[in-house]
Amino acid sequence: MKPLSASIEGIGFWTRGLPSWPAATAYTHGGTIVADAPARPSPQLLPANERRRAPDTVAVALEVALAACHDASRDPATLPSVFASTHGDLGITDYMCATLASDPQSLSPTRFHNSVHNAAAGYWTIGAGAMAPASAISAREASFAQGLLDALAQLACGDEAVLLVAYDGQAAGPLARMAPSEGLLGGALVLSQSAAPGRARLSVQLVARHSDRDSDGPLSTLAAANAMAPMLPFFDVLARGHGQARLVAGPDHDLLVEVAFAEAALQEIASLADNVPEFAHG
Repeated sequence: MKPLSASIEGIGFWTRGLPSWPAATAYTHGGTIVADAPARPSPQLLPANERRRAPDTVAVALEVALAACHDASRDPATLPSVFASTHGDLGITDYMCATLASDPQSLSPTRFHNSVHNAAAGYWTIGAGAMAPASAISAREASFAQGLLDALAQLACGDEAVLLVAYDGQAAGPLARMAPSEGLLGGALVLSQSAAPGRARLSVQLVARHSDRDSDGPLSTLAAANAMAPMLPFFDVLARGHGQARLVAGPDHDLLVEVAFAEAALQEIASLADNVPEFAHG
């Protein structure tokens, strides 16, 4: 496979205790979390009533997507998007299975429409007014890597910039034994073809599957129990400011991702590390 590459124009990140990418970057350098961070994102893209009703998975996906667009200074309405989730919303799936088994007539239409795997993509396109194509991907532990490949392929085929969003939430009921996932985790990237001054650039290549992967970084350790944890070695590299990450891409392949930073980006990362107390205490 010929290497694919892109500039990283914007980054969004959210997990409990780290409600932004600056907070996550600070955590990787100082080991601290935000003591009073909210337990759930409140995506400003949605009206207040929709914000309250949206499932946690939708909330975290929209939160990081909008943060990445703001970081990139891109209009969300203009970007094609790829939404990657290992499981979708397992809490709603558990509710539907239990309700269909016990009292099918009481199934909530609202929760039913939130059960589809592209629910987050649907909320995003409506809330952002985005008319560009949006896709939803699931590939078990390879979901993030396959989503990244999809986004990079769109760039290679001529799109100027693409939004990639990856997320998963809490498993519930019997499904939690078969498809375990804890907490709430989301990450997003705005990727572009052209060089972005002061921004990192990534390149990827499919390689043979290998058991040795970097999974002991600060973010990888913090949210290891979430189903989207396979993406975290990449975000650890972004926060560290240099290096490679090997991501699960399928039964026989990994995706080797290399990140190269411009000097201005390295200075920004160093500045975040020097100002850890701004983001967190304890």
